[in-house]
Amino acid sequence: MANENQIFGSSVVPFRLVFLMWLSFSIEFFYHIDLGYYGILPRTFHGLLGILFAPMIHGNLAHLISNTFPLLFLGTLLYFFYERIGGTVFFNCYFITNFLVWLLSPRLSYHIGASGLIYGLGTFLILFGLLRQDFLSLVISVIIILLYGSAFLYGVFPTDPRISWEAHLFGALTGGVTAFILKDKTRVR
Repeated sequence: MANENQIFGSSVVPFRLVFLMWLSFSIEFFYHIDLGYYGILPRTFHGLLGILFAPMIHGNLAHLISNTFPLLFLGTLLYFFYERIGGTVFFNCYFITNFLVWLLSPRLSYHIGASGLIYGLGTFLILFGLLRQDFLSLVISVIIILLYGSAFLYGVFPTDPRISWEAHLFGALTGGVTAFILKDKTRVR
């Protein structure tokens, strides 16, 4: 029972964000409005709103579904195994990633979706284990590499103009830098 409560508690933040993602999509669908204008529009005052709202907005149902399960999985893993630093990691991967997209993206187009956050969480989980070299962290790293490794490598390159490779790249960089900064935390659980 304690383990089930721990898993449930670890999934609260990811589930809340996923709920907001699905709520946003439902509002768009049922009211026939486009919330994409609340995404990140680089280097514009209005685009600053996207730093907060972009991960909750998705272009279509396939985009939403493709972000839902990785976010739930990676976010729950983060909070379950790294409870003490989970909030810091999640905050960095959410806000720093989106700020970097706003500041540095070469394309003046709206960036939406949670994939930058997902790349940040995934890269953090991979590198944190490799840097710490403890058994549990290494096992988590290997699992993430097996599940997402090639997608993470492929996704940081501009292959499709409809995909924000910038969010993927800055998410991965943010997750990696966060892992490096936090690698020496003696107690993470």
